[in-house]
Amino acid sequence: MSAAPSPFSARGSHAEIEEGVAFAPKFDEHGLIAAIVTDAQAGGVLMFAYMNADALTATIETGVAHFWSRSRKALWRKGETSGHEMSVAELRVDCDQDAIWLAVHVAGTGAACHTGRKSCFYRALPTGAPADGAKLAFVQDERLFDPAKTYGA
Repeated sequence: MSAAPSPFSARGSHAEIEEGVAFAPKFDEHGLIAAIVTDAQAGGVLMFAYMNADALTATIETGVAHFWSRSRKALWRKGETSGHEMSVAELRVDCDQDAIWLAVHVAGTGAACHTGRKSCFYRALPTGAPADGAKLAFVQDERLFDPAKTYGA
């Protein structure tokens, strides 16, 4: 049985990858590509996830963010359970085509994190001090929804 043909262009030369118009994403050895998600209006980072070829294809074709859940080993449409679906305003690829950037509008409360917060990056790590014993500081503690009510206990 042969694998389905890839919807993406074959990887070309270094110059073609960096300066060409062909979309030829570079997936890692696990078939994944890094995806950075930001708020399309405010610009802040909302989350980091991975996509496989199916998730990237579904995102391009539907305009709704899809990812690959490494823990569940399944395709995951963001917001499928919570209702906080992410509609893609813009999709970009980096210079090496090994990372994707999604600028999105989040439905519902606007929360992107499963903890109920707007962003998954709600704690800061101080610099300039010894790394051992470093303490995290909450910079965004407001929950926009109750995860227990949305996902169960």
